[in-house]
Amino acid sequence: MIRKFTKSALLLLLLALAEIATAQDGAAILEKVDANMSSDNRIFESSMTIHTKRGSRTITSKSWSEGNNKSFTEYLSPAAEKGTKMLKLEKQLWIYSPSTDRTIQLSGHMLRQSVMGSDLSYEDMMDDRKLNEIYSSEIKGQEKIGDRNTFVLLLTAKVEDAAYYTQKIWVDAERFVPLKQELYAKSGKLLKRMEMSNVIQVQGRWFPATVIYKDMLKQGDGTEFKITSIKFNQTIPPHLFTKASLKQ
Repeated sequence: MIRKFTKSALLLLLLALAEIATAQDGAAILEKVDANMSSDNRIFESSMTIHTKRGSRTITSKSWSEGNNKSFTEYLSPAAEKGTKMLKLEKQLWIYSPSTDRTIQLSGHMLRQSVMGSDLSYEDMMDDRKLNEIYSSEIKGQEKIGDRNTFVLLLTAKVEDAAYYTQKIWVDAERFVPLKQELYAKSGKLLKRMEMSNVIQVQGRWFPATVIYKDMLKQGDGTEFKITSIKFNQTIPPHLFTKASLKQ
Protein backbone atom coordinates (compact mmCIF):
# COMPACT_ATOMS: atom_id res chain seq x y z
CA MET A 1 0.00 0.00 0.00
CA ILE A 2 2.77 2.42 0.94
CA ARG A 3 4.67 1.57 -2.24
CA LYS A 4 1.57 2.16 -4.40
CA PHE A 5 0.86 5.46 -2.68
CA THR A 6 4.45 6.53 -3.18
CA LYS A 7 4.34 5.70 -6.90
CA SER A 8 1.03 7.54 -7.29
CA ALA A 9 2.34 10.56 -5.43
CA LEU A 10 5.51 10.55 -7.53
CA LEU A 11 3.49 10.38 -10.74
CA LEU A 12 1.31 13.31 -9.66
CA LEU A 13 4.41 15.28 -8.72
CA LEU A 14 6.03 14.60 -12.10
CA LEU A 15 2.84 15.66 -13.91
CA ALA A 16 2.66 18.85 -11.85
CA LEU A 17 6.31 19.63 -12.57
CA ALA A 18 5.72 19.01 -16.29
CA GLU A 19 2.80 21.46 -16.26
CA ILE A 20 4.90 24.09 -14.48
CA ALA A 21 7.77 23.60 -16.96
CA THR A 22 5.37 23.92 -19.90
CA ALA A 23 3.92 27.13 -18.48
CA GLN A 24 7.40 28.53 -17.86
CA ASP A 25 8.47 27.66 -21.41
CA GLY A 26 5.29 29.30 -22.71
CA ALA A 27 6.08 32.47 -20.76
CA ALA A 28 9.64 32.48 -22.11
CA ILE A 29 8.36 32.23 -25.69
CA LEU A 30 5.85 34.99 -25.06
CA GLU A 31 8.61 37.22 -23.68
CA LYS A 32 10.50 36.82 -26.97
CA VAL A 33 7.33 37.67 -28.90
CA ASP A 34 6.89 40.83 -26.78
CA ALA A 35 10.54 41.77 -27.40
CA ASN A 36 9.82 41.78 -31.14
CA MET A 37 6.35 43.33 -31.12
CA SER A 38 6.60 45.91 -28.30
CA SER A 39 8.76 49.01 -28.05
CA ASP A 40 9.18 52.22 -26.07
CA ASN A 41 7.72 54.06 -29.04
CA ARG A 42 7.21 53.71 -32.77
CA ILE A 43 6.17 55.65 -35.84
CA PHE A 44 4.58 53.84 -38.76
CA GLU A 45 2.57 54.35 -41.92
CA SER A 46 0.02 51.78 -42.99
CA SER A 47 -2.78 50.89 -45.34
CA MET A 48 -5.99 49.16 -44.30
CA THR A 49 -8.00 47.45 -47.04
CA ILE A 50 -11.52 46.52 -45.96
CA HIS A 51 -13.16 43.73 -47.99
CA THR A 52 -16.97 43.66 -47.87
CA LYS A 53 -19.72 42.14 -50.00
CA ARG A 54 -20.05 45.49 -51.80
CA GLY A 55 -16.36 45.67 -52.68
CA SER A 56 -13.09 46.84 -51.17
CA ARG A 57 -11.74 50.19 -50.03
CA THR A 58 -8.32 51.21 -48.74
CA ILE A 59 -7.55 53.75 -46.02
CA THR A 60 -4.02 54.99 -45.33
CA SER A 61 -2.75 56.53 -42.12
CA LYS A 62 0.30 57.54 -40.08
CA SER A 63 0.57 56.68 -36.38
CA TRP A 64 2.79 57.61 -33.48
CA SER A 65 2.73 55.61 -30.22
CA GLU A 66 4.56 55.77 -26.91
CA GLY A 67 4.48 52.72 -24.68
CA ASN A 68 0.96 51.35 -24.33
CA ASN A 69 -0.67 54.50 -22.97
CA LYS A 70 -0.29 57.08 -25.71
CA SER A 71 -0.97 57.00 -29.44
CA PHE A 72 -1.94 59.44 -32.17
CA THR A 73 -3.19 58.54 -35.66
CA GLU A 74 -3.90 60.76 -38.65
CA TYR A 75 -5.74 59.38 -41.67
CA LEU A 76 -4.21 60.40 -45.01
CA SER A 77 -6.59 58.99 -47.63
CA PRO A 78 -9.12 58.65 -49.20
CA ALA A 79 -10.47 62.21 -49.37
CA ALA A 80 -13.53 61.30 -47.27
CA GLU A 81 -11.32 60.19 -44.36
CA LYS A 82 -8.36 62.55 -44.81
CA GLY A 83 -7.70 64.67 -41.74
CA THR A 84 -9.57 62.41 -39.33
CA LYS A 85 -7.47 62.00 -36.19
CA MET A 86 -7.50 59.72 -33.16
CA LEU A 87 -5.82 60.32 -29.80
CA LYS A 88 -5.44 57.70 -27.10
CA LEU A 89 -4.37 58.64 -23.58
CA GLU A 90 -4.45 55.79 -21.08
CA LYS A 91 -7.93 54.25 -21.54
CA GLN A 92 -9.50 57.31 -23.14
CA LEU A 93 -9.98 57.78 -26.88
CA TRP A 94 -10.88 60.95 -28.80
CA ILE A 95 -11.72 61.16 -32.50
CA TYR A 96 -11.67 64.40 -34.50
CA SER A 97 -13.70 64.69 -37.71
CA PRO A 98 -12.69 67.54 -40.08
CA SER A 99 -16.04 67.40 -41.90
CA THR A 100 -17.90 68.44 -38.75
CA ASP A 101 -14.96 70.09 -36.96
CA ARG A 102 -15.99 68.16 -33.86
CA THR A 103 -14.13 65.97 -31.37
CA ILE A 104 -15.96 63.09 -29.72
CA GLN A 105 -14.81 60.78 -26.94
CA LEU A 106 -15.41 57.04 -27.06
CA SER A 107 -15.56 54.94 -23.91
CA GLY A 108 -17.05 51.75 -22.50
CA HIS A 109 -18.98 49.57 -24.93
CA MET A 110 -18.48 52.14 -27.72
CA LEU A 111 -14.85 50.99 -27.96
CA ARG A 112 -16.10 47.65 -29.32
CA GLN A 113 -17.40 49.41 -32.44
CA SER A 114 -15.74 48.82 -35.81
CA VAL A 115 -12.97 51.18 -36.95
CA MET A 116 -14.01 52.67 -40.31
CA GLY A 117 -16.15 49.59 -41.04
CA SER A 118 -13.15 47.25 -40.71
CA ASP A 119 -12.79 43.98 -38.81
CA LEU A 120 -10.84 45.82 -36.08
CA SER A 121 -12.51 47.45 -33.11
CA TYR A 122 -11.25 50.56 -31.34
CA GLU A 123 -10.57 48.26 -28.40
CA ASP A 124 -8.28 46.15 -30.62
CA MET A 125 -6.32 49.22 -31.66
CA MET A 126 -6.05 50.67 -28.17
CA ASP A 127 -4.73 47.67 -26.24
CA ASP A 128 -0.98 47.81 -26.87
CA ARG A 129 0.12 46.04 -23.69
CA LYS A 130 2.63 43.23 -23.75
CA LEU A 131 0.98 39.81 -23.99
CA ASN A 132 2.90 38.62 -20.92
CA GLU A 133 1.25 41.39 -18.89
CA ILE A 134 -2.24 40.23 -19.84
CA TYR A 135 -2.01 36.45 -20.26
CA SER A 136 -0.54 33.35 -18.71
CA SER A 137 0.64 30.90 -21.36
CA GLU A 138 1.37 27.25 -21.96
CA ILE A 139 2.68 25.29 -24.91
CA LYS A 140 0.02 23.05 -26.47
CA GLY A 141 2.10 21.62 -29.31
CA GLN A 142 4.01 22.36 -32.49
CA GLU A 143 2.65 22.82 -36.01
CA LYS A 144 3.80 24.00 -39.40
CA ILE A 145 2.39 27.09 -41.09
CA GLY A 146 3.61 27.05 -44.66
CA ASP A 147 7.31 26.24 -44.40
CA ARG A 148 7.68 27.68 -40.88
CA ASN A 149 7.80 25.62 -37.69
CA THR A 150 5.67 27.12 -34.93
CA PHE A 151 4.95 26.70 -31.24
CA VAL A 152 1.23 26.64 -30.47
CA LEU A 153 0.49 28.54 -27.25
CA LEU A 154 -2.73 28.78 -25.27
CA LEU A 155 -3.05 32.15 -23.54
CA THR A 156 -5.47 32.67 -20.66
CA ALA A 157 -6.30 36.13 -19.32
CA LYS A 158 -4.86 36.95 -15.90
CA VAL A 159 -6.30 40.48 -15.76
CA GLU A 160 -9.98 41.43 -15.67
CA ASP A 161 -9.85 44.02 -18.47
CA ALA A 162 -8.51 41.71 -21.20
CA ALA A 163 -10.52 42.15 -24.39
CA TYR A 164 -10.40 38.39 -25.06
CA TYR A 165 -10.50 35.71 -22.37
CA THR A 166 -8.30 33.22 -24.23
CA GLN A 167 -6.09 33.26 -27.28
CA LYS A 168 -4.49 30.54 -29.35
CA ILE A 169 -1.30 31.77 -30.95
CA TRP A 170 1.09 30.16 -33.43
CA VAL A 171 4.62 31.56 -32.89
CA ASP A 172 7.43 31.20 -35.41
CA ALA A 173 9.90 28.90 -33.64
CA GLU A 174 12.95 30.70 -35.06
CA ARG A 175 11.96 34.37 -35.31
CA PHE A 176 9.44 34.47 -32.43
CA VAL A 177 6.72 36.45 -34.19
CA PRO A 178 3.07 35.37 -34.26
CA LEU A 179 1.96 33.92 -37.60
CA LYS A 180 -1.64 33.23 -36.58
CA GLN A 181 -3.90 34.13 -33.67
CA GLU A 182 -7.40 33.09 -32.66
CA LEU A 183 -9.24 35.22 -30.12
CA TYR A 184 -11.98 33.69 -27.95
CA ALA A 185 -14.71 34.85 -25.58
CA LYS A 186 -14.98 33.32 -22.09
CA SER A 187 -17.73 31.06 -23.44
CA GLY A 188 -15.22 29.53 -25.86
CA LYS A 189 -16.75 31.21 -28.92
CA LEU A 190 -14.22 32.17 -31.60
CA LEU A 191 -14.51 35.93 -32.11
CA LYS A 192 -11.61 36.88 -34.37
CA ARG A 193 -8.82 35.31 -36.38
CA MET A 194 -5.58 36.98 -37.47
CA GLU A 195 -3.05 35.72 -40.00
CA MET A 196 0.38 37.37 -40.22
CA SER A 197 2.81 37.32 -43.15
CA ASN A 198 5.55 39.31 -44.88
CA VAL A 199 7.82 39.08 -41.82
CA ILE A 200 10.58 41.70 -42.06
CA GLN A 201 13.55 42.61 -39.89
CA VAL A 202 13.61 46.18 -38.61
CA GLN A 203 16.25 47.56 -36.26
CA GLY A 204 17.25 44.10 -35.10
CA ARG A 205 13.74 42.77 -34.50
CA TRP A 206 11.35 40.65 -36.55
CA PHE A 207 7.95 42.09 -37.35
CA PRO A 208 5.00 40.91 -39.50
CA ALA A 209 4.29 43.67 -42.02
CA THR A 210 0.94 42.23 -43.15
CA VAL A 211 -1.96 41.13 -40.94
CA ILE A 212 -5.34 39.88 -42.14
CA TYR A 213 -8.05 40.37 -39.52
CA LYS A 214 -11.32 38.45 -39.71
CA ASP A 215 -14.20 39.21 -37.38
CA MET A 216 -15.94 35.83 -37.25
CA LEU A 217 -19.25 37.51 -36.40
CA LYS A 218 -19.24 39.66 -39.57
CA GLN A 219 -19.70 38.92 -43.25
CA GLY A 220 -17.01 39.81 -45.74
CA ASP A 221 -13.48 38.64 -46.49
CA GLY A 222 -11.75 40.45 -43.66
CA THR A 223 -9.45 43.44 -43.39
CA GLU A 224 -5.88 43.49 -44.70
CA PHE A 225 -3.58 45.71 -42.65
CA LYS A 226 -0.16 46.49 -44.17
CA ILE A 227 2.74 48.35 -42.59
CA THR A 228 4.35 50.40 -45.37
CA SER A 229 7.07 51.91 -43.14
CA ILE A 230 7.98 51.57 -39.47
CA LYS A 231 10.64 52.94 -37.10
CA PHE A 232 11.14 52.03 -33.45
CA ASN A 233 12.45 54.11 -30.56
CA GLN A 234 12.19 57.49 -32.24
CA THR A 235 11.91 60.98 -30.78
CA ILE A 236 8.25 62.02 -30.73
CA PRO A 237 7.25 65.60 -29.81
CA PRO A 238 5.26 65.52 -26.52
CA HIS A 239 2.65 67.99 -27.85
CA LEU A 240 1.45 65.33 -30.29
CA PHE A 241 -0.20 63.46 -27.42
CA THR A 242 -2.48 66.34 -26.43
CA LYS A 243 -6.09 67.13 -27.36
CA ALA A 244 -4.90 70.37 -28.97
CA SER A 245 -3.09 68.32 -31.66
CA LEU A 246 -6.40 66.94 -32.93
CA LYS A 247 -7.36 70.24 -34.59
CA GLN A 248 -3.91 71.25 -35.77
